[in-house]
Amino acid sequence: TVVLILILGISIPALATAPDAPPTFLPAVERIIAIGDLHGDLDATRKVLLNVGIIDQHDSWIAGKLVVVQTGDQLDRGDQEQELLELLNKLQIEADQQGGAVYLLNGNHELMNARLDLRYVTPGGFADFESAVEMGKPDSLLLTFDSEKRSRVAAFRPGGPYALQLAQRNTIMMIGDNLFVHGGVLPEHLDFGLEELNRQIQRWLSGDGPAPEGIHTRTSPTWTRTYSDNPDTDSCIKLQEVLTRLGAARMIVGHTVQENGIAAYCDQKVWCIDSGISQYYGGATAVLEIVGQQVRVLGQ
Repeated sequence: TVVLILILGISIPALATAPDAPPTFLPAVERIIAIGDLHGDLDATRKVLLNVGIIDQHDSWIAGKLVVVQTGDQLDRGDQEQELLELLNKLQIEADQQGGAVYLLNGNHELMNARLDLRYVTPGGFADFESAVEMGKPDSLLLTFDSEKRSRVAAFRPGGPYALQLAQRNTIMMIGDNLFVHGGVLPEHLDFGLEELNRQIQRWLSGDGPAPEGIHTRTSPTWTRTYSDNPDTDSCIKLQEVLTRLGAARMIVGHTVQENGIAAYCDQKVWCIDSGISQYYGGATAVLEIVGQQVRVLGQ
């Protein structure tokens, strides 16, 4: 039996409830696996999770107290987004039940969808979400979009059912002395406040407030490539300032595909983990493992 929830004339299948958004700052854990951009590729994601021993052949969590951080960009460029989100949501719940955790960060493509910037959605991505949201009578905003796009707009606009899922996430978080973000944390982001930045993005996605000023610009935490696109000396100086102010040992970012797989810059103080997991970028399977102060690449 399919249970439907009616929200503003839009009905969707009831979704399992993932844990609420975690704090921005969490204490150290024994072992972390960090995974880069997935871009709507369920098959590639399953392959990575199987290779690292996170799931079994039935998509069940088998990693005990492991902590997994996925640094954003689950959406766009692929046709399997809905199933991918469902799998990640399921693993969050199962990991939590076993004393582990799956932390999903918002990347620029999650926030683009909430902003209704749909230029990287594939035709399959629009078709996929026609079954995810059952439309009532379209309102004035939905009428500005072609009919085949309206279900996705209804799903991801602030306050929509899938935007509410995104609102349960952080955009930036720190576990022990490891700082995770999709694009990068710049000194001005610290001046604004990381907890406040997370809170304002969550409120916007929930439909309860405006987006933080500058969140859609090229210097935002989800867009900047300061540390991931051949960082120069000035970039490394900025990085060190951020790490020093936070008491962090390293920053882990996605966003920029690394041609030769996961790479480290600035004396291994920034790890760039977008290895191109999705088939759109080549289907690499590398992830980053952090155990204490030991950092190594798996599957590369």
